[in-house]
Amino acid sequence: EGLRSGVDVGPLISQDATERAEHIIQQSIDEGAACPLDGRGITVEGFEGGNFLGPTVVSLSDRRHLNPDEPITNPAYTEEIFAPVLTVLAVPTLDDAISISNKNAYGNGTAIFTTSGGAARKYQYEIEAGQVGINVPIPVPLPFFSFTGNKNSIRGDVNFYGKSGVNFFTQLKTVTSNWQYGKGGDLGGVTMPVLGKK
Repeated sequence: EGLRSGVDVGPLISQDATERAEHIIQQSIDEGAACPLDGRGITVEGFEGGNFLGPTVVSLSDRRHLNPDEPITNPAYTEEIFAPVLTVLAVPTLDDAISISNKNAYGNGTAIFTTSGGAARKYQYEIEAGQVGINVPIPVPLPFFSFTGNKNSIRGDVNFYGKSGVNFFTQLKTVTSNWQYGKGGDLGGVTMPVLGKK
């Protein structure tokens, strides 16, 4: 139960979501991924019928993904799982990591762990993801900031938190007017109003 004190990982939103995540994990393993931590089949006492999936690590860090020009087709890379599943993919260089990440159709969030300010700066400017963590494992901002998923990680053209959310529910209006202070004054015709014009 996600609302209880001391709970670190709550249930998934539905049985369908749990089954989908478990299917992607199994499909990833079947296609060659390692799963050093498998949270499938977890039972939480008192909530035996719940939609639980324990923390899971799927590793694609084998020699098959060292060439950033070769497409990665494993579902752990090609799907957004929306579950407590971490996909790990080690590559030789920072440029390779950026290239492989940017080739992914999704751009929800990503993170880099580094002691190099230069690497962090390069990553934050070149990565194509809306939420970027630098030495932060889950780059999810607080609600007063906007959700900023990119590419196929967002539907529509505006975000729903923070200033973007306020703007979504706000009807904008621009009013342009021209008033003269004296009776019978020139209204300026149809020319664009200019500050200071008399």
